[in-house]
Amino acid sequence: MKRILIATALLGLSATAMAEAPGGPNCGWGNMLMKGQSGLGAHVIASLTNGTSGNATFGMTTGTNGCSANGTLTYGGKSLIGAVMDEFSEDVARGDGEALSAVAVALGINEADRAAFKQVMHDNFATLFPSSEVTAEQVSDRVIELMRADDRLAGYVS
Repeated sequence: MKRILIATALLGLSATAMAEAPGGPNCGWGNMLMKGQSGLGAHVIASLTNGTSGNATFGMTTGTNGCSANGTLTYGGKSLIGAVMDEFSEDVARGDGEALSAVAVALGINEADRAAFKQVMHDNFATLFPSSEVTAEQVSDRVIELMRADDRLAGYVS
């Protein structure tokens, strides 16, 4: 259970790590208010100001407030599988476990379909982990490919 909570926390924290913020790096009144400052406090205040007043969304829509929707969004955080890679590989080999369950939950798989997810991952261990040098990104991509190929799990991925 502790691993599920840690994995969920890591997923939540990594979801906030973007290389380019929505609307651009200078978007919103919060950024204007905290201009020139750094650190967690300044970023939190800027984010809360932008989020609670809706000015960043307005700015992206109208091209005002230093905002633009032209930039390409990127993600620089660690994937959930990357955070629990060793545990995940062990769980896939067994066909059950906390890390495997955490990944299923993070992917939004309903409880009724989790056994099928675990079985597909277990049956395809060699596909997921073809060598000891496999990266978390490769494993994540293969998880999605396996889900797309399975009739029951395909609805969870686009």
